[in-house]
Amino acid sequence: MYRAAVSARGPPLCVPHLKRGEESRMRWFGGCAPGGPARVPVGVRLVWSDPLLWTAGSWPERLVKSVESPSGFRLAVFGPCSAGPDVLAQAAKAPDLARAVAGWAGCFTAVRVDPSGTVEVVTDLAAALPLYSVRTVDGLVWGSSALALSALTGGQTDSEWVRSFLLDRQAPLPARSAWAGVLPVPAGSRLRLGPGGAVSVTAWWSPSRRSYEAAVPLVAKALGEGVRARVEGVAVSSDVAGIDSTTVAVLAARHGPVLGLTAHPEGITDGGDLRYARALTVPQLEHLPFPLRREHLPFSPAGRALPATDEPAPSSGLWAMFSEHLLTVAWRGSVCHLTGDGGDNLFMAPPVHLADLARLGRFWRLGRDALAWSQLRRESPWPLVGAALTGSVARLYRPWLAKPPWLTGPADEPPPTPGDADTVLVADLRGAARAAVADAQLAASVGVELHNPYFDGLLLDAVVSVPAWHRFSVRRYKPLLVDAMGTLLPEAHRTRAAKGVFAGDFHRGVRANLPALLALADGRLAGLGLIDPGPLRAALHGVALGAKSVWPPLLAALAAEMWMAAVESDKPVAWVPAGEVQR
Repeated sequence: MYRAAVSARGPPLCVPHLKRGEESRMRWFGGCAPGGPARVPVGVRLVWSDPLLWTAGSWPERLVKSVESPSGFRLAVFGPCSAGPDVLAQAAKAPDLARAVAGWAGCFTAVRVDPSGTVEVVTDLAAALPLYSVRTVDGLVWGSSALALSALTGGQTDSEWVRSFLLDRQAPLPARSAWAGVLPVPAGSRLRLGPGGAVSVTAWWSPSRRSYEAAVPLVAKALGEGVRARVEGVAVSSDVAGIDSTTVAVLAARHGPVLGLTAHPEGITDGGDLRYARALTVPQLEHLPFPLRREHLPFSPAGRALPATDEPAPSSGLWAMFSEHLLTVAWRGSVCHLTGDGGDNLFMAPPVHLADLARLGRFWRLGRDALAWSQLRRESPWPLVGAALTGSVARLYRPWLAKPPWLTGPADEPPPTPGDADTVLVADLRGAARAAVADAQLAASVGVELHNPYFDGLLLDAVVSVPAWHRFSVRRYKPLLVDAMGTLLPEAHRTRAAKGVFAGDFHRGVRANLPALLALADGRLAGLGLIDPGPLRAALHGVALGAKSVWPPLLAALAAEMWMAAVESDKPVAWVPAGEVQR
């Protein structure tokens, strides 16, 4: 579907729309240290009162678990998690909480209070459930929504972060958020808050090392258990398009009925994703075609306003299609919708491993893989070989990345690319996972949980443990995923090497909505001096005429402008004395 084209890699029971400020406007959680700030967001429910720990919005029981041990330890887990009550009870009193939860499938944050009152927060490994913090005069406050926390710092966007997003939307400034004064807590870290105000942040994860054969069953377990943790006992829908979304749909169908949506151009009733979806005969999987009409073209006006989110959402320009896509499954009763987002980041990495092979002196394998990649892309292998020999990882990773002509200020260089294929994979997945949270917030505005199992930390650990050159192949499509799934998918799906693409629809969408997009070019970003509207308008005119374009920076500029308009009209979260909140 369209959303694949705007992923982080670059060229998806209906309730009424809730008014801003109501309890269910956004699902998030947060807390503070013992004796810390005595104010909490309006409308929250307290999990604990000392130290303060709360949830905001509608949290189903399966996504919030808590236990208390006789020895005085308390543990709460937020997000889909494979651990049962007995395992949770053991983790509550474990000497090392991070080690205790590291083997759980899903996407979650664990919060523990020990008998001394020290709070320990173990963050999600893959940044799919990012945390943020704010320092107030009364102490540190943390939470899973940067937008909600921004009310404590004046509710101003961080212009430098926005500028870095316009330069590279996948890797904006890592130590800042889209909101001034709201700082990210690093993924894969421990946040400790002591009763006396002491604060520390330390990393808890480092990549494991496994053979390909040892990793295959771990990939299968991590993905299968991650899906189970999300779908058991609820009405489920899923995208059914390429191998990634089809796989999670089939895994979900082992636990109950699944409604599988396949997007296709209106009037085209065969071929592409639709043909493969119809050929998939799985018990409990119902197929539902989703025709893409003219009003679904990218950048088309939607029937409901774009909600405010923590940062610009990847699907901002697709809100007309995305919202109707979600409402379609909601009208059929689904509350949990699965996607295949993140599958490309995990299993179809760019050839960064060539630089690793050069450092290791494995020149025969380097030449073989460079030649195979060049044949696939129909280009000369020598630039790849040269980049590998000189250690130019950025040229192997995203060679198109450059400052767009409409971005003002000095010719900044993009952030340095990590030095090997493993760190590139981790950074790439984390960037995509963090951005996908904004899409989940869009989905929540129409009453649907959006879940992306490929962003789970246990799955990332399993994949990155395999040597990079064994993960890579131009002869087999996503071999690690295919081998992990075995015969779960029919042979035709396991050997399929492509999925539907909609690049032409983006050109048509720009052409159909050009006046409105040109107005965006002269909007808030230009008013802040972050962009020069002239070059952006020229690029939009060129795309409308069918000119080839590097889509990521163009989509970043449009998404950021739409986001700034949404947050400008949003009502800030109100914070009230904790005594006014009932547990």
